Amino acid sequence: MGSRFSRTEAATDRARSLRRRMSPVEQKMWRALRGDQLGVAFRRQHPVGPYVLDFYCPSLKLAIELDGNEHAYRIARDRRRDRYLCELGIAVLRFSNLEVTRNLAGVWEVISAEVRRRGKCPPPELARANSTSPF
Repeated sequence: MGSRFSRTEAATDRARSLRRRMSPVEQKMWRALRGDQLGVAFRRQHPVGPYVLDFYCPSLKLAIELDGNEHAYRIARDRRRDRYLCELGIAVLRFSNLEVTRNLAGVWEVISAEVRRRGKCPPPELARANSTSPF
């Protein structure tokens, strides 16, 4: 099953809508992830099956999820979603909105380490700087 997974029409429509109205925290994360800064491409609000992933790197099968305050009440739902994604071979990194707001550099380091672990090296300009953080 390549990097494309089936998706429901409802998830595709929801993804389009979510792209148009990203939260300020999602916008901040998107500015950090887009543009191949980690040597891999991420997509935003990407549908997979019935779900929409906040950010997704198809080449690594890596999802980045940002959890707001409401996620404290959605633990069971998030676990079902994570199990579904795991069955597809998709790894999920979760960060709270607060983490992204207060410590984007630390979040970036965790993501960068996972990208390296999954077999990709950072782009040469970042490696030369001896840091994978653009912050």
